[in-house]
Amino acid sequence: MKEVLEEVEIRRGRARAGGGAKRIEAQHKRGKLTARERVELLLDEGSFEEFDMYVEHRCSEFGMEENKVPGDGVVTGWGTINGRVAYVFAKDFTVFGGSLSEAHADKMIKIQDMALQNRAPIIGLFDAGGARIQEGVAALGGYGEVFLRNVLASGVIPQVSVIMGPCAGGDVYSPAMTDFIFMVRDTSYMFVTGPDVVKTVTKEEVTAEQLGGASVHTTKSSIADGAYDNDVEALLQMRRLMDFLPSSNQSGVPELPTRDPWDRMEPSLDTLIPDNPNKPYDIKELILKVVDEGDFFEIQEAFARNIVVGLARMEGRTIGIVANQPLMLAGVLDSDASRKAARFVRFCDCFNIPLVTFVDVPGFLPGTDQEYGGLIKHGAKLLFAFTEATVPKVTVITRKAYGGAYDVMSSKHIRGDVNYAWPTAEIAVMGAKGAVEILYRAELGDPAKIKKRIDEYQKRFANPFVAAERGYIDEVIMPHGTRKRIARALQMLRNKHVENPWKKHDNLPL
Repeated sequence: MKEVLEEVEIRRGRARAGGGAKRIEAQHKRGKLTARERVELLLDEGSFEEFDMYVEHRCSEFGMEENKVPGDGVVTGWGTINGRVAYVFAKDFTVFGGSLSEAHADKMIKIQDMALQNRAPIIGLFDAGGARIQEGVAALGGYGEVFLRNVLASGVIPQVSVIMGPCAGGDVYSPAMTDFIFMVRDTSYMFVTGPDVVKTVTKEEVTAEQLGGASVHTTKSSIADGAYDNDVEALLQMRRLMDFLPSSNQSGVPELPTRDPWDRMEPSLDTLIPDNPNKPYDIKELILKVVDEGDFFEIQEAFARNIVVGLARMEGRTIGIVANQPLMLAGVLDSDASRKAARFVRFCDCFNIPLVTFVDVPGFLPGTDQEYGGLIKHGAKLLFAFTEATVPKVTVITRKAYGGAYDVMSSKHIRGDVNYAWPTAEIAVMGAKGAVEILYRAELGDPAKIKKRIDEYQKRFANPFVAAERGYIDEVIMPHGTRKRIARALQMLRNKHVENPWKKHDNLPL
């Protein structure tokens, strides 16, 4: 018996050693943790249960039969994050560069299947160089099996990808189909083809950072939802994110204890809106003062800054926030902002996370760049997402709500449940000056008459009461009471149940 136990420990030690001391040291010199170090940091201490530690590849080509490492380049298993079950796989760059083999894929598939069957989130930690060339189509088939499970799990359990090193070829498509992607600055990259291939095919010289670094994917491509300075910060933020996420689409949102009174008043909000209607203010100040304890997990902070999206809590329960940002492009909706918000709204609807929308939008961004870039279809994505969503939806118009953008931003007309407006709200087809210049074009030569017309238009339409008279606004509320009114609305909507007409699936305007 003693010999058997010793054999187990020897085999475990061999598996835990990964690619060996030299490769682990090289990993650390790059500023990166090993796969197992990452898993231990992500999960609650002592909670990790590893599966398939002894699995080895089955390839006999190119001398691979003489080169086998237990675990085969990926660490898989489950544990808890703040007491809640989560499944995890972590690519081990010290073993064959984390490349995917048939056996490697089988380990990932097993974890994906278990996560889906047990309705618990799955987190993938990526640090790999793509498919294992020596295995050819067997590796490609393994990728296909992983992709299939990404699609089947979509909208059923949260899927989160953290890119912590190189991520190329097939390895980028699995993260692309998950709910969130986060990166580590300076050490992680994502691209379908690397710099060497780009140079060969297009003669373009580009570095890995320029081609697919965190700065590119958080600001330009919108592939990544956020980036962090190092492995430790990224993993700690993932623990924080998981506290906001439901375990599945049927589990309900998590509820954490809070000392923040639901009926807390915030007098400073009464002076948030500047007297000058063209002067910006920071919508994040409103968000932080309304949600529980100022805790807001922003998504895609560096991309399309004219709209803000993220997760927060009211009365300890997770909510999704969508808000126009007057500090950037006056909060106008453009193609990027529409796509960003639509994606987030659909995620919240998948997992029954109530939506709170703060509106200050002067309309859609005009110009040939936007029109040629498909603004009509991109704007329709956000309209489609809000309209389709059946979760509780509470909307607060703080200042401008002009034109079609008023409709799109979770208005009563597209099934907003409770729609509030501050006294400073202006709901109209367009601003007073533009409207008067169209309505009274013949009087443009008389500045006094035009000024009088503008004043008349503002008095009639530059307020929330025309919409309130028609029932499009449920109540005009005082800014300082915003938290209380939202909290009460969410209490009332907690048992909301709406079913859309049966369909195989919708045809979102992609």
